Amino acid sequence: MEHGLSFLPDAEHHGLPAPEYFRTLLDLSRLADEAGLSHVKITEHYLRAYGGYCPSPLAFLASVASVTTRVRLMTGCVLPVFHHPLRLASEAAMVDALSGGRLDVGFARAYLPYEFEAFGVPMDGSRERFTATVDAVLRLWTEEKVTVDTPYFRFADATALPRPVQSPHPPTWIAAVRSRSSFAWAGEQGHGLLVTPALTPLEEMADHIAVYRESFAQAGRPEGRSRVLASLPLYVGRDDGEAFATADPLLAHYLRVWAESTDAWTTTVSTDYRGYTGMSRAIRAMTPESFRTLGGAVVGGPHRVADRIRQIADVLDVDGFLWQVDFGAVGGAVARAGVERFCADVLPELADPAQRGGTGR
Repeated sequence: MEHGLSFLPDAEHHGLPAPEYFRTLLDLSRLADEAGLSHVKITEHYLRAYGGYCPSPLAFLASVASVTTRVRLMTGCVLPVFHHPLRLASEAAMVDALSGGRLDVGFARAYLPYEFEAFGVPMDGSRERFTATVDAVLRLWTEEKVTVDTPYFRFADATALPRPVQSPHPPTWIAAVRSRSSFAWAGEQGHGLLVTPALTPLEEMADHIAVYRESFAQAGRPEGRSRVLASLPLYVGRDDGEAFATADPLLAHYLRVWAESTDAWTTTVSTDYRGYTGMSRAIRAMTPESFRTLGGAVVGGPHRVADRIRQIADVLDVDGFLWQVDFGAVGGAVARAGVERFCADVLPELADPAQRGGTGR
């Protein structure tokens, strides 16, 4: 089972300046590289504390590439509806070259109404814009003299440079949240699947993942296999008591920032985003305790964390986890200590099926 790191900034600039935040992330990326973790992933967002420190995952990953040698670099995710496919394909291929072929590209449908408004992109019709952009990027990576004509963009005889290092192109992933059709589409198209089981019960998410795997198998693609990675907040403390005392205020900060970013859904309605209206009420109803109890976050001493990871992996049927370790605008020393304990104390226990039991020591 793969384990990597996932970054989603939720920092307010008056509380955690951007230079300090990115110093922490680069330090954690070096640690992930040295520890043999699978990926470093970061997500694109704009304007608000929720994700706003990272408008360009590819720019950040280029920096990570310069201080690491082995860990894979993942956009988790870029938001195609805000990008022209030629720019996105070319810039991703550039990072693939800079990293020596270590880039994975995750695509996600944007979902925050204020981002759409700022970019002047309508939410209705964004699903078609998303799939058209992803399809165009794949063609630009694998073909020359590409001509595309859509309602959203058009170009003729375009050959994107540089060409990707990886053949036929960097591994691609689709983030899916609620719609079963999104999970099915990701499987039919042969992409990997990224999930974040925060607002979706684990059993319901497991059903969606099964839809993805079935669709992937039915597509009869000769290349690759279905792959699923889940992202959840993680903090490993010295013991359960220290872990809860440290992580719960950070989770409360994360939930507050997330809820504020989704307040725009209180009145927004879109045919492309059924079930999103009122999202902030669901987030505000969660407490740090309920968040970690229901499986939205993993917190505890090493033994509790190892047991909880096994339980979640068994329910979801995932191939690995990308652990969100920067939640709550956490300080660098605390974040690093949690990751070090995960690598030193949790990973060996997960690797040894004979080790069981305990809820923290």
